[in-house]
Amino acid sequence: MAAERVLVPLSDTVTVRQTVGYAVQSGLEAADADTAAEADADAPDLECHLVVALPYDADSPESQQQRDDAEQLLSRATNWVEEDAADAAVTVETAVLGTDELLFGPRDFADIFGQYVDDHGVDRIVLDPEYSPGATTPMLQPLERELQRKGLAFDEAPVERPARHQRLISGGETFDRFFATFAISLGFYLVLGDPFYWFDLVTGVAVAGVVSIVLAQVTFTFPLDRVQSPLRTVRFALYIPYLLWEIVKANIAVSAVILRPSMPIEPTLTRVNARVRSGLPLTALANSITLTPGTLTVRANDRELLVHTLIPAAREDLFDGGLEKGIRFVFYGRDSAAIASPRERDDAEIVGGDEL
Repeated sequence: MAAERVLVPLSDTVTVRQTVGYAVQSGLEAADADTAAEADADAPDLECHLVVALPYDADSPESQQQRDDAEQLLSRATNWVEEDAADAAVTVETAVLGTDELLFGPRDFADIFGQYVDDHGVDRIVLDPEYSPGATTPMLQPLERELQRKGLAFDEAPVERPARHQRLISGGETFDRFFATFAISLGFYLVLGDPFYWFDLVTGVAVAGVVSIVLAQVTFTFPLDRVQSPLRTVRFALYIPYLLWEIVKANIAVSAVILRPSMPIEPTLTRVNARVRSGLPLTALANSITLTPGTLTVRANDRELLVHTLIPAAREDLFDGGLEKGIRFVFYGRDSAAIASPRERDDAEIVGGDEL
């Protein structure tokens, strides 16, 4: 009898322990159902393949920490399998996926799981209903659709989901959030007013204080890094002149086209898989593209941008990925900006013309 082979993608969720338990139980039950076939006393009853797929590339500052966390999770899950298997013959295979490629949306995860299934002869995939590899929300439903598209057998673990409670915030994190919100609010207020006028300084401090007290805990959804956050602020200040230069160039290009009698515009919709993390980095990239004349971000979802371009030059600039590299520099550092353009990595395509 061939062992039942089960693949369990892992992420650090409140239901991952139950998911592993279900995978072991259901796998052993499936193996028992096949005992009428030719049995091999030396063959294991179950092969449990535990994998962690890393969603970020090696250039991101947190990549090494993510790999260490992945190994720890795999070690814990291996112990859970051995505990749940009791005396049954179970073998465990572990792997960290995505260390040599960039994984972003559900399609990328489905592709890498499908490749693993083909390479190891896996019978089915057991999914954690809270599966969220580095994302802020579970990605189960879109992942299920991509697995169905690839024809992969899977089922969702029937686990009990505990009530969600917000993580307690330490005093240090509270101060960091308050200070960051205060600084951003005061800076924005002074940009709109006169930073050298005493009245604007006093009212700016008062307004920033009120904003910080009310919104500090909801403005940032993640703990702030006291080293990386100031560095990102400095890099963002360096990025602004580059963005302004791109805006000036795009203005000149669009004006030249509009002023020509023939007005050779070519409106198109372009899909770009941006190599930046969803959330603030993706929002910054989408807004930068929209601020540049000739391009408009129609949708930004799961690191995928749908951009309307007015002229060919704007589309070519989008394919060259200058703004994307700039945003990577802001959030991940100088080394991370050295990335192939969307054109070079085949991550951009025209999906419609002016008829859309």
